[in-house]
Amino acid sequence: MMRNYRWGIVGLGWIAEKFAEGLQVLPDAQLYAVASRTQVKADDFASRYKVPYAYGSYRNILNNRSIDIIYIATPHTLHYENTMMCLDAGFPVLCEKPFAVNSFEVNKMINKSKESGIFLMEAMWTAFLPSVKKVKGIISEGLIGKVEFIRADFGIRADNNPKKRWFNKDLGGGSLLDAGIYPAYLALEILGMPDNINALASIGPTGVDENCGFIFQYKRGEIASLYSSIIAKTGIDAMITGSKGSIHIHSNFFMPASVSVILDETEKDITPEYIGNGYNYEAAEAMECLDKGFTEGISMNHEKSMMLIKILDEIRKKCNIRYPKHDDKE
Repeated sequence: MMRNYRWGIVGLGWIAEKFAEGLQVLPDAQLYAVASRTQVKADDFASRYKVPYAYGSYRNILNNRSIDIIYIATPHTLHYENTMMCLDAGFPVLCEKPFAVNSFEVNKMINKSKESGIFLMEAMWTAFLPSVKKVKGIISEGLIGKVEFIRADFGIRADNNPKKRWFNKDLGGGSLLDAGIYPAYLALEILGMPDNINALASIGPTGVDENCGFIFQYKRGEIASLYSSIIAKTGIDAMITGSKGSIHIHSNFFMPASVSVILDETEKDITPEYIGNGYNYEAAEAMECLDKGFTEGISMNHEKSMMLIKILDEIRKKCNIRYPKHDDKE
């Protein structure tokens, strides 16, 4: 039987709110401690979610040795620093996507996990959803035949404030790392590592990619056409087309979403059951892995995280999307 796990959260923005809500549906999880850059924000968060301990600095949470695992919810550009901080202190880590800004950082994180034997997993929440597992099962059963083409998009009209994450290069802003990672992940999950990547991006006045389109090609003949944007609203759905039929993951495809199979022009709903807001699934798997003594995830293992960040690196290279404070360290 799985024991109860005490969670800590580092970084208390919007994504931390959603994760805290997700934990509430898990009977074996307790949000035990939170850390922000200010004590006021930490206290406010702790009060709203009934958290026993609140810290006014990220590092101070490490003094609480009763914490079983820490969720990193800071901006992209802090993921590497905060993850290494927790691993160095001996804490298992579930780090929000993207794992880090580039493969150089991700490789160091993974090596630290392997060398120390401490659990580390990327919180690519889509990977843990029942919808994705359902889709993979249908494909493996051969119901739609050989997958030939994938189309997926994630476009929103984000708050055009250069001080906030989306348009702030210093926070890893832009469409690719925040939104484009989801179509890229889906193609990787279904078709594997692409043999060739073509990509184009439009760079806005704050230096981030506002639109990004990328095509994956495979030696077996498959193609994935993918797109992300922070200035244009798209359908945010995905179509996986095979030789016998298609699977449609409806909007928003990266979240708990409805799914249908299209065979002979007939569309049948196959939406799986969900509980919680979706973030609970990644937390549940992290606790399962800790319970079994694993040092990496099942649905999102180290190898898959490494492949995903290498894909994002290649897209950024093709589009000349750079984060100098991180890329220059390679």
